[in-house]
Amino acid sequence: MDFERLVALRQHSAAWRLMRADTAPMVLAILGRVFVAENHRTVTESQLVAMVDEHLSGVNETAGEHGGAYPRTAKEYVGAWAGPDVGLLRKFYPEGQTEAAYDATSDLERAYRWVTELEKRDFVGTESRLHTVVELLRQIVHGADTDPQARLDQLRHRRAELDVEIARAEAGDSPPLATPALLDRLQHVEGTARELLSDFREVEDNFRALDRGARELIAGWHGGKGELLDLLVGDRHAIAASDQGRSFQAFHDFLLSRRRQDELADLLDTLPTIPDLPVHPRLQHIHEDWLVAAERTQQTVRQLSEQLRRFLDDKVWLENRRVMDLLRSIERSALLVRNTPTAHAPGAFTELDAAAPRLTLPMERPLYAPAPTDTLSAPGPEAGDAVEVDATSLFDQVFVDLPRITATLRKALRRRTQVDLASHLAEHPPALGLAEIVAHLALAEDDIEVIVDETQRDTITYTSPDGTTRRLTLARVTFVRATTIGSSE
Repeated sequence: MDFERLVALRQHSAAWRLMRADTAPMVLAILGRVFVAENHRTVTESQLVAMVDEHLSGVNETAGEHGGAYPRTAKEYVGAWAGPDVGLLRKFYPEGQTEAAYDATSDLERAYRWVTELEKRDFVGTESRLHTVVELLRQIVHGADTDPQARLDQLRHRRAELDVEIARAEAGDSPPLATPALLDRLQHVEGTARELLSDFREVEDNFRALDRGARELIAGWHGGKGELLDLLVGDRHAIAASDQGRSFQAFHDFLLSRRRQDELADLLDTLPTIPDLPVHPRLQHIHEDWLVAAERTQQTVRQLSEQLRRFLDDKVWLENRRVMDLLRSIERSALLVRNTPTAHAPGAFTELDAAAPRLTLPMERPLYAPAPTDTLSAPGPEAGDAVEVDATSLFDQVFVDLPRITATLRKALRRRTQVDLASHLAEHPPALGLAEIVAHLALAEDDIEVIVDETQRDTITYTSPDGTTRRLTLARVTFVRATTIGSSE
C-alpha cells in the first residue's frame, strides 16, 4: 500500500477516524459489545438507546476514576454515530415500521477486530494455520490441474494415506491430539468464525453501494429506458457473477444443506465435552449466527432489487404524468382557438401561401393491379367411415389444488425454518400421485423458497390414482421460509 493510498484512507475511512478520536474506547466498548460480541443485526432506536444508556453508566463510572467522563445523553451519541461524518452505524426504517432501526457498518467491525488483535494472547498457535495453508495450496494446485491422470494419482495417494491411518487405528497406534494442538486448532476456528460474521456486513455494504450507484444512474439518465434497463440488469448480473458473489452463493448453498447443518451441529455439540478445552459459549451456536447473517444478506439483495424496481416505476410514472399534462395543455389551447382563433390569441396566427405548387401528373399514378391468386393442386377431403369415439377420457382430468398445497407448506414452515419434500410428503401423502408431487416443485410464492441440492438424492414412495405403489428418486428439494430474518429493510 503506497503513501497516497494511506493518506486517502486516513481522510475517508470511518474506522481510522474512530481510532483517532478520544472517545474510541467508549464507542468500541459499547457498540462492539452490542453489535459484534452479542451479534445483534437489527436494533430499534428505543432498544439501542436503552442499551447504550445502560452501558454508558458503567463506562462513566470507570472513566470518572481516570479523570474523564462522557456527558452527552445516549440518544445524542446514537444520533452522532449514525451521522455521515462518523459512519459507524447505519440508520434505516424497516418496511412497515415507523421507528428507525440501526445496524453496525463494516468500518465498526474492522476497528473492533483490529483492537481485539492488539491484546496480548497467552497462547499463539501456528501449527493449525500451517496445515491450513498446505491444504489450501494442495487444493489450488490439484484443482487447477487439467490432467485426469494426475488427478487420479493424487486421489490414489490420498487413499493410501487413509489406508495407513486406518491400519494404525486398527492396531491401536492412533493417539489423540495433545492439548496444545487442540488449543491451536480451537483458536484458529474461533478466529475464522468471527471473521466470517464480520465479512457479511462488508458484503452487505458492497451490495448497497451497487444499489446507490444504480439510483444515481437512474436520477441522471437522459437516454432511452431500454438502454437504462440493460445497464441495470448488467450491474446486477455483474455482482452475482463476480468472484465475491459466486463465493457468497457457494457458502450460502453449503450452509443450507441439511447434511452439512447436522454435521456442524454434532461437531459443535461435541466440543464442550473435550477435557481442558476452553470453548466460548457463542461458538456452539456459530452456525446459527452464520445462517442468520447469510439469510439477512440474501434478503438485503432481494429488498434492494424490489426497492430499485419501485424507484424505477415511480420515475416512469412521473415522466408519463408530465407527458399527459403537456398533452392536456395542448388540447385546452386548441379548444380555445378552434372557433375564434384571433379573439383568444390576436396576432398569433399568420396565413402563408404555399412556397410552390404541388403537381400530381396523371401518369404518376399506378394502374390497378389485381392480386394474384394461387390454385391449390391438393385433392379435396374424402368422405370417411363414421367411427364412434369414446369421449369419456376428455372428462377424466386431474385437478391439483395448489392453494391447499401452499397452505399445508406454510403451516409446516411455521413450525420449522425449512422442510424437505420427502419428509413433508411422508406426513402429507399426495392423493393425486405424481401430479401433486410435480405441483410442489412448481410452487412460486414470495414467502417460500425452493432449494434443490443436486448432490443429495431422496426416494419418495407414493400411490398412483390406479392404486399402484410407486417409488420416485430425485434430487433433494428443500422448502425454506423466506422471512426467517427479523424485520425487513
